[in-house]
Amino acid sequence: MRFDVITLFEPMFDAVTHNGITSRAMQRGLWSLNTWNPREETEDNHRTIDDRPFGGGPGMVMMAEPLARTLKRIRRSGNRGRVISFAPNGTRLTDETVRRWVADNEDMVLICGRYEGIDQRFLDHYVDETVSVGDFVLSGGELAAMILIDAVVRQLPGAIKELSTLDESFSTGLLDAPHYTRPEVWEGETVPEVLLTGHHANIAKWTREKALEITLRSRPDLIEKARSCGKLTKADLLWLKKNA
Repeated sequence: MRFDVITLFEPMFDAVTHNGITSRAMQRGLWSLNTWNPREETEDNHRTIDDRPFGGGPGMVMMAEPLARTLKRIRRSGNRGRVISFAPNGTRLTDETVRRWVADNEDMVLICGRYEGIDQRFLDHYVDETVSVGDFVLSGGELAAMILIDAVVRQLPGAIKELSTLDESFSTGLLDAPHYTRPEVWEGETVPEVLLTGHHANIAKWTREKALEITLRSRPDLIEKARSCGKLTKADLLWLKKNA
């Protein structure tokens, strides 16, 4: 999968190309990244990419033309995939969306806005989808773009062990259960006894019930979504009836 990112801060993306799962996946040839600075598509001496907003107001707005020229260069270079920008008013990024993108295996162009935002005319004409990574405001789209890249790349076949993604949060419709490792006793607290028994059925039952408990407490909306999608077993429904 190929990602092309339009950004004023290209070095920020060293975080995903030089570290961790995404770096190893890149070394295996599972994905590639190109960064493009829209200042290279300006014609004035100051390499201007922003201006004051019409109608007044604080801050500056990124101009449409440098972004459009940059996108056209990306298209000529071979990336014909979907174009995504980032803003709090976008569609919430979810695990379901990430898995759909992975299944589509389509290249992406990510637009990293700065300042007060991007000229709406560019968004209307060139952007396929605006994505939000949460109900908060970031200084720019770079961190959001890296979140998207990390979420997608780790799901690419061969990026990590398949079993690691099959039972993590959201993949089963629920949040993940707690995890423990050595030592068995740490600062006076012991690992739950069931996890030390080696009894796989009992461990699976404990893990599922803990996932239900945590999801019910922290994200009850996911319980209802899992119920409507048929992801809850009879045992799950019985547990919820006793504990909800």
